[in-house]
Amino acid sequence: MSTASTAPARIRRAALPPLTAPALTALALTAVAVVVAAGPAQAHGDTLNVVITGQAAGHVTADVTWENDGDAVEEAVAATVNAVSADGTRTEGPWKLVRDPGRAAGWTTAETLPAGTWTVTVEAGFPSLGRARKEVGVPVTDPAPSTASPAPSSPAPAVPAPAPSAASAPPPSTASADPAPGGTHTGWWTTAGVAAIALLGAAAGILLRRARRR
Repeated sequence: MSTASTAPARIRRAALPPLTAPALTALALTAVAVVVAAGPAQAHGDTLNVVITGQAAGHVTADVTWENDGDAVEEAVAATVNAVSADGTRTEGPWKLVRDPGRAAGWTTAETLPAGTWTVTVEAGFPSLGRARKEVGVPVTDPAPSTASPAPSSPAPAVPAPAPSAASAPPPSTASADPAPGGTHTGWWTTAGVAAIALLGAAAGILLRRARRR
């Protein structure tokens, strides 16, 4: 019985085509782009540092930077703002943060908090996570005084004096009124007439008595 000898199998590997100059250039550019893109991400980190700085005329203000290097966030920040009053009876929000053009890392709210003491919470979700909480006091603002001059007031109408009442009126004079012209003469003629009648009566009586005696 003959034994057939088997030759060891040889694995042939396909030869890779040589890399051309354009292919090497493209590979190098890709590697550089990956390194450049990964560099800032690693430098900034993956967490935002949110600091509530206070309020400006009732608008909540905050600074948002990268936690690792403290650089300002150049991307748009998606963050919400909520506020609760000191006694817990009032709430404001959620509001969104908008960029404050006056500061590189500054953010604020378009809405305003009423006067009072508030516990403000800011929560960021993009481009990374971040959170902050702080008590913020909003003072009461007095209204600006009016500069308009007041209109001149018209003089009050004259009020006539009240007529004197009967109680305050002076008592009538007890002196007799002046006699009318000719009153004295009339009284004299009346007195003279009465006297003449009396004299005539007495004379008549005397004559009558004398006649009876005769």
